[in-house]
Amino acid sequence: MNDSKIIDRHNRQLNYLRVSITDRCNLQCIYCQPNTLIPKLSHDEILRYEEILRIIKVGVSLGISKVRITGGEPLVRKGVYDFLKKLVNIKGLEDVSLTTNGALLKDNMDKLKSAGIRRINISMDTLNREKYKRITGRDSFLQAWEGIEAAQKAGLHPIKINVVALNGINDDELNDIAQLSFTYPFHIRFIEYMPIGTQLIKDKTPLLAPDILKRIESLGRLNPIASESYDGPAKRFKFQGALGEIGIISSISHHFCETCNRLRLTASGKLRSCLLADYHQDLLAPLRNGCSDNDLADIFLKAASHKPFKHQVAANQPAAVKGNMSSIGG
Repeated sequence: MNDSKIIDRHNRQLNYLRVSITDRCNLQCIYCQPNTLIPKLSHDEILRYEEILRIIKVGVSLGISKVRITGGEPLVRKGVYDFLKKLVNIKGLEDVSLTTNGALLKDNMDKLKSAGIRRINISMDTLNREKYKRITGRDSFLQAWEGIEAAQKAGLHPIKINVVALNGINDDELNDIAQLSFTYPFHIRFIEYMPIGTQLIKDKTPLLAPDILKRIESLGRLNPIASESYDGPAKRFKFQGALGEIGIISSISHHFCETCNRLRLTASGKLRSCLLADYHQDLLAPLRNGCSDNDLADIFLKAASHKPFKHQVAANQPAAVKGNMSSIGG
């Protein structure tokens, strides 16, 4: 097993695993949560931490070198900091990061840093408190911004600010958000809205990468930055004289599927080979039925063998995906 690599049918090596540890969240964002309430997973339906760690160790033996922890909101799960410490210490794992909405960061920053987390992504779709409440369903803007400040003070780097570009909602703020890169060393990442599942958001003409770039270019010339090891799909830019940088993730207008190196593990133990496809392999039942590590490795390889060459989602064309982002993991 140690000599194996996860290679899909299109000769892509899959070395990046995104792991959702909970489907629960302290926010209810309009592009993430379904427009009808769905039951949350019960305690027995969610992978235990020791099961997640075992799965990741098997993945590392197959070439997984990068793991990102997501939710829901990962920091709402009890015991997360002890779990993260064990995760960071897995031999052979080269990069561990976390995606959060930031609302719980300020009060837990010391525990997060002690666990070994050095890189973090924080969702922040607006700089307006009332608009934040509209987008997330909660009046938590101040807590989220204080969480960003706490991460900066703690020395985490890079701090990536994830901004879903929403036409008619936050499109009038793109310049203001991009301008943060002049004042802070943040990586501001504008993300095209992906129409998955049954979200609360109303159908609108999507803001695509060319539109986003055209709007923020009024701040100055955007100079391209070459990608580095463990970079994601964002195309990177920097304004002259800026401390931080700009990233554009064009999931819809310019598919990056040909270079996709990801697998996704849901909180319920489903191993997905593509965010925008329903195909998955179940890991929870085999784990609890006493499977071996070799059995788990075979499941990884089978999931990889079903990874599509590219997804079929386009602008104004909702993905035919049964799950919602909140349950799959952002």
